[in-house]
Amino acid sequence: MRKGFEGLYGLVRDRLQCEPLSGHVFLFCNAERNRLKLILWDGSGLWVCAKKLSKGRFRWPAPPAGEVKVVLSHEELAMLLGGIDLSQTRARAWYRSKIDSNGVGSNRINTAGNDCIPQPTSVTK
Repeated sequence: MRKGFEGLYGLVRDRLQCEPLSGHVFLFCNAERNRLKLILWDGSGLWVCAKKLSKGRFRWPAPPAGEVKVVLSHEELAMLLGGIDLSQTRARAWYRSKIDSNGVGSNRINTAGNDCIPQPTSVTK
């Protein structure tokens, strides 16, 4: 986990096929799952944050078959960072409004097909 600003930016762009300046949070972990790095564009610059666990490991969710990335809600991100195993949880069916990029200025969000905004999915009970 030696990558800094440019290395993480390149991973987001080339490996994940996403726009690093979209405003989304991109999270990476090392092979041992005891270190995390986060990269985020806040509109004026890139943030890179890191966390190293003294003991234990993060329970990293597996990507869907044929995918290289996992899309998490903000609740799932908080649970992952808090040490909760996401495979042991389940989402309840409830209303959640869709992300509306029409009301957001074009300088704040990339509406291209590769901007990593998750597509609607069905939730089963």
